[in-house]
Amino acid sequence: MDLLSQNQTSTLPHTEFVLRGFPGISALRELLAVPFFSIYVLILAGNLIIIYRILVEKSLHSPMYYLISLLFAVNISCTTAIIPSTLMALVCGMDHISLGGCLFQMFFMYTMVMFESNVLLLMALDRYMAICRPLHYHNIMTSRLLLQLSFLGFIECSLLVSPIIIVASKVQFCSSFILDFVCENMVLLNLGCGNMHKIQIVGLMVRILVTAMDITLLLVSYSSILYTAMNIVTGKACHKTLHTCGTHLCVVVLNYSCGLLSSIAYRMPISINLQNLTSAIYYLFPATIHPLIYGYRVKEIQLCLIKSWKR
Repeated sequence: MDLLSQNQTSTLPHTEFVLRGFPGISALRELLAVPFFSIYVLILAGNLIIIYRILVEKSLHSPMYYLISLLFAVNISCTTAIIPSTLMALVCGMDHISLGGCLFQMFFMYTMVMFESNVLLLMALDRYMAICRPLHYHNIMTSRLLLQLSFLGFIECSLLVSPIIIVASKVQFCSSFILDFVCENMVLLNLGCGNMHKIQIVGLMVRILVTAMDITLLLVSYSSILYTAMNIVTGKACHKTLHTCGTHLCVVVLNYSCGLLSSIAYRMPISINLQNLTSAIYYLFPATIHPLIYGYRVKEIQLCLIKSWKR
């Protein structure tokens, strides 16, 4: 943002912020809207098409495909919390956001990101039961159970995110702008008066603890699946098992790699534009790639898409 915009931020009350986005290239704000809008359309189209095919194809009405459609719904929700406000700021100049609006965006965004990890855990559980406990799979992994686990997972994520939002709402801010294109906890704390170091450390420890628990459960599940798959006598069945689990693992590695990249970037002495770029990759890139991964690697989805295209 230029000097004029900075002077404008100084006149704002401390409960109102400016989404500065990518400083230094304010003359290209309208052009930046093009890739963001294109990515959003791509995310909506890719995710909604596969969700629709899963809903209308009776052959795909199984727990695994239910979880895939839930993952895609989370993708749409998370990106919808980010891109429309970004486009409004870039195109219409509506870059002012209240503290309440910022906290709401942060709450919804963080809840969806954490819930996405829960969905990945449910996917690992589903594959574990299908491969390691096949005789009990249909009796245990029912639609009702998955619906209950999904609902409880969403409530759990909301409760875990709530303390972060409460702490951020109590901070006394010394500045009146946000150095990002979305509201994030680290950015808000950096604008707080006094020493925010302890609060940042606590937040980081909570994030590491939750992430470590999720990764541990995923590793245990897929280790058991791999061990069982290696003991399958039929080579074709073993290959199909490894192929299906490999697809889920690709999504897991993609999500956690982007999250790790964003966390490291915010704690390194790099430019704001690079920090914003890594943040955009974290929130938008997985949602863009997920439909391509499942559409290409899951044969049943691929066949349904091809059949629909021929129609």
